[in-house]
Amino acid sequence: MKNLLLIGSTCVDVIIKLDHLPVTGEDIHPEYQTFRMGGCAYNAARIPKALDLPVTFITPVGQQGVFGRFVWQHLQEEHFTGPVPVADQENGCCYCFVEKNGERTFISSHGIEYHFDPNYLSSYKDTVFDYIYICGLEVEEPTGEKLVDYLQSLPSGTVFYAPGPRGSFISQERTDRIFRLHPILHLNEQEVLDMAARFAGFTSSVTVSGTKSANVRIPMEEIQSAARALQQTTRNIIIITCGDRGVCWLTADGSFHRLASEQASVVDTIGAGDSHAGALLSALSMELPLEKAMLFANRISAQVVSTEGASIPDTLVREIASSL
Repeated sequence: MKNLLLIGSTCVDVIIKLDHLPVTGEDIHPEYQTFRMGGCAYNAARIPKALDLPVTFITPVGQQGVFGRFVWQHLQEEHFTGPVPVADQENGCCYCFVEKNGERTFISSHGIEYHFDPNYLSSYKDTVFDYIYICGLEVEEPTGEKLVDYLQSLPSGTVFYAPGPRGSFISQERTDRIFRLHPILHLNEQEVLDMAARFAGFTSSVTVSGTKSANVRIPMEEIQSAARALQQTTRNIIIITCGDRGVCWLTADGSFHRLASEQASVVDTIGAGDSHAGALLSALSMELPLEKAMLFANRISAQVVSTEGASIPDTLVREIASSL
């Protein structure tokens, strides 16, 4: 099996369930709030970990404050390889506002979990990683420059890059450096339009920018054109998740494919994209064909949106994998 390295955040998701997002001056009462484990890289790392795949998860964890203690305790209980304790720092959290229809809005308070230091990997100098996952949130941080330096120093391995909604805000210079590594890109339909417009000179006929309204249906032809514009530089697979329309992707040779979504009763959409990425990394580790990899990822994300929070039981992950 292929060796996986995931670099990124683990934080506390403070999930606040409410009828609708408040407007200025409004006074509303949430249905409830709760703490859950979260963070883009953590959500992705849980899938290969559940399958006992060779995965190293480099995530800095502050040892100060309630959020850091919560995260460290859970990571130790889950027996991850790679978490790095940082004695004098605190972790942040992500406030996840979940509306009645399951859509979520994030407000992130960043701590040490988004920081990168190459010394975190000092014990792995002789380890060869076949796939290296990174997220745009870490790349955007001031220490993101060190992260890109580290990626460029690796003698081998394919970068798996999930820019996320902040991806189009990252500098041209830093993004160009990542694209020159020919990464696999994992985006949603709005992110591919925004990234292509910012970094590939793509002009879209869709006027909505930033976070996509749930009522906007971006034409599939538009998504494909944006992906092709990005692939002129990345020259590797591009995967675009499209919600209830499933997933589409460009192979490295430029052929376009689609796969329908799995049926799901949406509770909330927290972690759906991250878990989809984690499932694809798992499939790459197991050397599954791309279509089967997409099927696995769709089934995993369908279960995630049917569950409160970003995580599903390890037994369910294994059950889905064994059904392929």
